[in-house]
Amino acid sequence: MSPELRTRRDGSVRPARYRSLQWPVLIWLTLVWMALWRSFNWGNALLGLAVAVLVCLVFPLPPLRMRLVPRPLGLAWLLLKFAWDVVVSSFQVAAVVLRPRRQLRNAVVQVDLTTPSDFVLTVVAEMTSLIPGSIVVEARRSTHTLFLHVLNVRSTADVEKFRRAVLAQEQRVLRAFRNAPPSTETEEAHR
Repeated sequence: MSPELRTRRDGSVRPARYRSLQWPVLIWLTLVWMALWRSFNWGNALLGLAVAVLVCLVFPLPPLRMRLVPRPLGLAWLLLKFAWDVVVSSFQVAAVVLRPRRQLRNAVVQVDLTTPSDFVLTVVAEMTSLIPGSIVVEARRSTHTLFLHVLNVRSTADVEKFRRAVLAQEQRVLRAFRNAPPSTETEEAHR
């Protein structure tokens, strides 16, 4: 059988491009369409759904196979610590910028994440970029490595401190979500 064809449960075959029609993606794209047009009525919803289907067929994405279950306490701690880091870093960046005649030293810091999860790589990169004073310059999916531009790095101790902070952020993300065991039905649907 051609790799572009996919067998359904009833034995019929359909092209592989139809796998890209995932309901969560279609609903999200439809809502984005409606928000862009600022019109939340049935006609605009149907037009948005048609555009979403067209986009998913023309630009297919791989299927989402995340079986993550949030842990309420871990997620609450992740969000609370993130909010605290944003506030503290905002004051630190303001203090650095407002100091007169101080030469800033910036650095690009490489952080090798410990987990091979693309989800964790993405969340850690986004959350770290949202904290003032650092931004992701590059994320290498193949090695799960982040390269971050960091403001006001004076020594190698500062580099190590920042690297430890990113790895701690990764651990908080891991504690906030756990992998759900795969169900037989879900595994069969992805084959």
